[in-house]
Amino acid sequence: MSTTLTAPKKETTISPVDNQKGIENHKKAAEHHEEAAKQHLEAAKHHEAGNHDKAAQATVKANGQSVLANEAHKEDAKHHAMKS
Repeated sequence: MSTTLTAPKKETTISPVDNQKGIENHKKAAEHHEEAAKQHLEAAKHHEAGNHDKAAQATVKANGQSVLANEAHKEDAKHHAMKS
């Protein structure tokens, strides 16, 4: 068994503006994921209580937040692709 030594990969440097944009994209995605999770939990509580109409409303809200989270994720993916 042989071991090949390679030089450490140099860390990519990005501008402060690009770095801030990446930070904002990650935070935005996280906020929407958190809200989606909250709405899913609300939907579950409503189902448990037999309030299926309220559960449906919470589910729609959760799905909307998931869409927004995915849009933020796509923006971040584009940002990373342009910097690669």
